[in-house]
Amino acid sequence: MRKGTSNSRPASANGRPKTVGQSIQLGESLKVGAVAKRLGVSASMVRSWERLGLASPTRSHGKYRLYSNDDLRVLRRAIYLRRVQGLNAPAILQQLKREGLLKRAASQPAEQASIGPHFRKLRLQRGESLATVAEAVGVSIGFLSNVERSQSGASIGIMRKLAQHFGLNILDLFSPIDGTGPLVRPQDRKTLKGGPGVQMELLASGNITMEPHLFRVAPGAGSGDYYSHEGEEFLYLVRGRLAIWLGQEEFQLRAGDSFYFASQTQHRWHNPGRTETIILWINTPPTF
Repeated sequence: MRKGTSNSRPASANGRPKTVGQSIQLGESLKVGAVAKRLGVSASMVRSWERLGLASPTRSHGKYRLYSNDDLRVLRRAIYLRRVQGLNAPAILQQLKREGLLKRAASQPAEQASIGPHFRKLRLQRGESLATVAEAVGVSIGFLSNVERSQSGASIGIMRKLAQHFGLNILDLFSPIDGTGPLVRPQDRKTLKGGPGVQMELLASGNITMEPHLFRVAPGAGSGDYYSHEGEEFLYLVRGRLAIWLGQEEFQLRAGDSFYFASQTQHRWHNPGRTETIILWINTPPTF
C-alpha cells in the first residue's frame, strides 16, 4: 500500500476501531431522531428510556429534545445491558447507578418525590414503626425506609399494598388536576411513577366514578408483585405488548386488544416486548 493512502480507522483507547459518528462532538446536541439512528433503535424507544430516567435532554427554543454526549453514552450502555446481558429495566437502572452513570433519584418527577414522605407522615400519624408497616406489606425495613426518603421507587404492587395499609387508593397520591372542567389537556395531566419504567398519567379527577389512567411501561418493566382491590378494570392496549396474570393464568395482549376483569382477582403484569407499551387503563369505582 502506498504511503498516505491507508484506509484504517483510528483506534480507540481499548484498541478497537472507532465507529464513525458514534459520539457527539463537544458542544453538539442531537434531536431524538438522530440519537435513535446512531443507536440503531426507534425514536419511541429513546423516549421510553428518557421516561425511565436514562437520559435528561434539554429543550431547544422550539421545544425539541436535545441530547448530549453523556445521554448518548448512558443509552449506549443500557442497550448493551439489555441485549447482551439480558437485564430488564429495573436491573438496568440499578446497574447504571452502581457504575455511577445515573444519579440516584435525580430523574424522579415531583409527584413521585412526594410519595415517600407522604407515606412516612401517614405512618407517624398512626404511631407505627417501620418494622410494623414493612411486615404488613411484605418488604424489608431498609427498603421501606428508602421509599420514605425517596431513595427507592416502589413498584405498583408495593405502592398499592402501602396505600391499602393506610386506607388509601393510589388515586389519593396524585395532587388534584388544576380546574374542575371535563377537559384535561395532555400538559395538564398529573403523573405518578409506579417504580422503574412505569409511568401513570391521570386522565380525570374530581368527583368521578371511573378512574382513567394512561400507563406507559418500558420494556421489561411492570407491576412487580401481585395485588388486588375492590372494583372492575378495563384495559385497551394502545401500543406495544403486555403480559398479564390473573392468579396463575397468563394472557398475552397486543396493540388493539382489550381486557376486562374483576379487580379482586390477584393480578400482576409486565411489558415483555422491546418497545414501550401504552395502555388506557380504567378502574371503577376509584379503588386502585
